[in-house]
Amino acid sequence: MLAEALTALAAAGGAAVVQAAGTDAWEGLRGRLARWFGRGDAQRERDELERLDRSAAEVTAAAEGDGTADRVRARQEVAWQTRIETLLEGLDDGQRTEAAALLEELLEQAATPPSPDEAPGVSGNTFNGPTAFQVGDNNRQDVRFGPRA
Repeated sequence: MLAEALTALAAAGGAAVVQAAGTDAWEGLRGRLARWFGRGDAQRERDELERLDRSAAEVTAAAEGDGTADRVRARQEVAWQTRIETLLEGLDDGQRTEAAALLEELLEQAATPPSPDEAPGVSGNTFNGPTAFQVGDNNRQDVRFGPRA
C-alpha cells in the first residue's frame, strides 16, 4: 500500500489526464506521461500512448454526448490513478522516490502554462514557394537544397 502522499500524487495524475484531454495541453502531457510510464522501454511507451489516446477520445466523446461526461471523466480519473499507483507499488523504495519526483515535476509542468515567450506557435508569417515548417520541442529537421535534395 502506498503512502498517503503517493496516493494523492497518483490521484493528481489521474485528474491531469482527464483535464488535459481535448485541450492544447494534451500533446505535451500525453508524451511526458507515456515516457514516465515507459521508463526507457519504447514499446511500453507506445502502449501507454495508445491507452492515453483511447482515454482522451472517450473523455472528448462524452463531453459532446448525452450527459454521461461526469461518469466518464470520473472513471478515467480512477483508471489512471490506479495505473499510476500500480506502477509506483511495483518499484523499490529508491525507484519509487525517483519516479514520484519525476511525476510531480511532470504534473507541475502540465499545470503551468508556458509564458508567451516560451509557447510554441507561429504568427504573422508569409510563405512563398517551397517551405519547411516545424514547431515543437525536441525536434530535428534536416533541410537540403540542390539536385540531391
